[in-house]
Formats: sequence, C-alpha cells, structure tokens
Amino acid sequence: MKTLENKVALVTGAGSGIGRAIALSYAKEGAKVVVSDINENGGNETVSLIQQAGGDAFFVKADTSKPEENEALVKQTLDTYGALHISCNNAGVGGPSAPVGEYDIAAWDKVISINLSGVFYGMRYQIPAILQSGGGSVVNIASILGQVGFANSSAYVAAKHGVVGLTKNAGLEYGTKGVRVNAVGPAFINTPLISQNMNQDAIDALSAKHAMNRLGTPEEVAEIVLWLSSDKASFVTGAYYPVDGGYLAQ
Repeated sequence: MKTLENKVALVTGAGSGIGRAIALSYAKEGAKVVVSDINENGGNETVSLIQQAGGDAFFVKADTSKPEENEALVKQTLDTYGALHISCNNAGVGGPSAPVGEYDIAAWDKVISINLSGVFYGMRYQIPAILQSGGGSVVNIASILGQVGFANSSAYVAAKHGVVGLTKNAGLEYGTKGVRVNAVGPAFINTPLISQNMNQDAIDALSAKHAMNRLGTPEEVAEIVLWLSSDKASFVTGAYYPVDGGYLAQ
C-alpha cells in the first residue's frame, strides 16, 4: 500500500519548483492532490504531470495573501474530494534586497502578507477541515532563514522566523487533537527562481555557503515533506527540519 493511499493533500505554490516536487511526490504515494498557485499555466502543468503518471489532481488558482481565497481553496477541496488530510503551505516570494533602513514599505508588506500571513490564513481554514476529516498533517515551508539572518533580506528573514514560531504554536495547540504541524527549512534550492535569475558565478558563490558545496534539489526537499506528511512521522509535531546541505552547521 502506498504511504498516502486514500488521503487528500493540498499544496500551495505548486506551479513550479519545490511546490511542484511536493505535489508530485504526494500523488506518487497515492494522495489525491489539490494543486494551487497564482500561476495558472504552471499549476495546470503540474496537474497534467500528475495525471500523466496515473494520479488524481485538480488546480485551483489562489492568492495565499488573501484570507478569502484560502477559505475558498479549502472549500473547493472539500467539495471535490470530500476531505482534507494533508496541507503543505509552500507559496512564497523572495522580495527585494535592501538594508532595513532603506527597505521599501510596500515590498515589506507584500513579503509578510504572502510568506507569513499566507501561512496563517492557510492553516486557519485548513486545520478545521483536517479535524473534520479525522486528523492529519500540516507542513509549512520555512527556510534556513527561519533560523539565521541574511543581510539585506529583512522581510524574508522576519517572515520565515515567524513561520517557524507559528508552526511551533500550532503544534502545541493541536498535539492532542490529531493534527501534526511541522516546518521544513530549505537552504538554497536549484529552482527556476535561481537558475533563471543568476549567472553561474553567483550560483557557485551560493553553493559554497553549503557544507556540501552545491544547491539542493526540489526533490530532496519533497522527500522530508512527504515523510512529515505521512504516518511514519506520527510522533513528530511542532518541529523544524532543515534541508540545507550543512548550511546551518557552519
């Protein structure tokens, strides 16, 4: 029997990169997958990849920074599949690079609204649905920058630290109620965001910040998300797991 047989899973930001890898891994292990993103083309492509592999999925366009769209996303999940057992709050943006004293206010608000408030809005509507469905797992995608600073990235760092704290709190609140809540902290991962926006010298410099001297892959992140989402992690909640090639060890 597959690890997620008879489960329904929801993934935000699943139109590319880490989110797509997570959605594909969920489907491979038997889950019905709700693919969500603001990018319709990317989201529909992820659904097609799942269906081509024999999986069951559908796409919902949603902006995670808007509570009403998170609510509608969960409602569509319940209306279509009748349950929700697993959610992965992955949608996020990087934001501009600037020191705190010069950081654009509108940019700060956007990063916080998507990367932190979006995770809260997601859980706000996902957790009641998961409880209603008999319990399950929430995995929030934080970052190594949920543990340490990174110059000129104050909004991102603040948001990801917030995601880790929010995850711990939810883990405490639902520990006896059948919902586990954990966070995963990727280091720099070789996604289109990096490969299409950085030259090789910049990528090499980023790679050197990791003990393994390379970037991670979306699939490597998806592996630990899959484990946390499954019953194999039945005694794990309120925790933070880095997937960082040794970045935080230095």
